[in-house]
Amino acid sequence: MRNFLAFIRRFRVLLFFALLQGFALSIYFTFVHFPRSQYLTTASAVSGSILEVRNDVTKHFNLSENNSNLQKQNIALMDSLPSSFIQLDNGLVKINDTLFQQQYEYIPAIVINSTHDKRNNYFTLNIGSKQGIKRGMGVFSSKGVVGVIHNTSEHFSVVKSCLTESINIDIMVEKSGQFGLLKWDGKDARRGTMWGVSNDTEIKKWSNVVTRGGGGIFPRGIPVGKVEKTNDVEGKPLWDITLKFSENYTTLQRVYVIKNLLHSEQEELESLIPNDPAQ
Repeated sequence: MRNFLAFIRRFRVLLFFALLQGFALSIYFTFVHFPRSQYLTTASAVSGSILEVRNDVTKHFNLSENNSNLQKQNIALMDSLPSSFIQLDNGLVKINDTLFQQQYEYIPAIVINSTHDKRNNYFTLNIGSKQGIKRGMGVFSSKGVVGVIHNTSEHFSVVKSCLTESINIDIMVEKSGQFGLLKWDGKDARRGTMWGVSNDTEIKKWSNVVTRGGGGIFPRGIPVGKVEKTNDVEGKPLWDITLKFSENYTTLQRVYVIKNLLHSEQEELESLIPNDPAQ
């Protein structure tokens, strides 16, 4: 207490000046309009900047969680689409919810490693056999088809990208129904080729190209790209169709793996087809 009183006694003039200065500034900002508005504006601007920085930091740290939640919402939506179901009965009466049976399930994954500048490109996912991933499953993103599972370990999967020499995915022009195979010539990561379409049919520029759904890997209707140009194949009655991919494979991050719940049944049945039609 003695030291405190000594401090007050020693700096009494400075403390009295500070008190009067604070009182004067308080009256000044209270009753004079312009300085008060300037003060409030400056204070609001500083406060707003601080809140904006805090919001940006919060968004950054919550981004991963928000993306994961978005993937889950997308899966719930895709599970309810007609393309995820197979019709069991052509009748108009639905009894005990048995008219449709779910055919496809979707498993979210994150791309943790990838290439896009080689002749054959692959990318690695953060899920594997422990999550039910198997070789031959289709993989797509929110923008379109991206590849097929090539190999798996317990916790990881390697995907053969659409940017490979032997991708061969069944695709079709959405409106007209002409179908062919997706190919890649190794030149441009943003463009592929649709092969096997007869040139006696007209293919309109910028037509949507989607998965055909016949191979049991992808449901029908997943985007592949758009028709950018068509050229005649020399010596063959076919179109050489250049597609601009829906997905940019150089920035791929989040994907979905497709599980066809009826794939084994389809494979077993198709294995009985004789190689020689005469048999």
